[in-house]
Amino acid sequence: MGKKRIIQKTEEELLKEREQVEKALRKESKTKASSSLKEGKVYISSTYNNTIITLTDITGNVLAWKSAGSVGFKGTKKGTSFAASKVAAAIIDVARRAKIRDIQVYVKGIASGRNSAIRSLSGQELNIISIHDVTPIPHNGCRPKKVRRP
Repeated sequence: MGKKRIIQKTEEELLKEREQVEKALRKESKTKASSSLKEGKVYISSTYNNTIITLTDITGNVLAWKSAGSVGFKGTKKGTSFAASKVAAAIIDVARRAKIRDIQVYVKGIASGRNSAIRSLSGQELNIISIHDVTPIPHNGCRPKKVRRP
């Protein structure tokens, strides 16, 4: 195994990302009477190729999202549990800036990143109210093939 290579973002990219988060927060503070966000929802989509985590307010408006690719992983490393924990750490940082304390977690997918992302979220100062598994489950399956002619 080689060294883990993580792409470091430049200051311009970090400033642009911070402006987007602050813009979303300003828009949210205009719509709500109380300008402080206390509760939010976190959606974790974990596939074999990537892990995407989205932070929303309680009504479902997206505040920020991160993926393993946007954090700096490339190729097959995006599907690892280490990458998922780094993505969760990036979302926790955004949630702190948004002053979100309580979160509801919705998990979708079957890859290894889902467990490490939940562990990373629970290890920080965020209070997890509930964890829901919203993975789609097939019921009745797909249509069978036609019968072969003799």
